[in-house]
Amino acid sequence: MNISRGFLLTGAVYLLIGILLGSYMGASGKHELAPVHAHINLLGFTLMTVFGLAYRLIPALAEGLLPRLHFWLHQLGSLGLLIGLFLMMSGSVPAETIGPIFPIFEGAILVGALLWLTNLLRRA
Repeated sequence: MNISRGFLLTGAVYLLIGILLGSYMGASGKHELAPVHAHINLLGFTLMTVFGLAYRLIPALAEGLLPRLHFWLHQLGSLGLLIGLFLMMSGSVPAETIGPIFPIFEGAILVGALLWLTNLLRRA
C-alpha cells in the first residue's frame, strides 16, 4: 500500500465533500452543519494532505507497520466521527444517543496521531 497516495487521494475526496457541503450551506442559508464542514476540511482534507505530503517527502516514514496503522486509524476515526457529527448536528440522531460513540472514534484518531509522532521521532 502506498501510504502517501492513500492519504492524498482520501484528502481530495474530503475536499470535494467539504466544498459541496459548504456550497449547500451557502445556497440554503442553513449553517447548522458548520462544525461538520470545519471537521471535514480539517480532519479530512487538511490533515490527510499534510500526512500524504510528509510521507512522500520523507520516504523512510512510509516503511513498516506504523504508517499503515496510522492510515487506517485516521480513516476509521475520521469517517466515524464525521458521520456521527453530521447525524447529530442535522438532528437525525439525538446527541445523548450518538454522543457516547464519539470517544471511540476520537480515540482512534488520537492513537493514530501518537503513532505518527512515534514514527517521526524514529525516522524523520
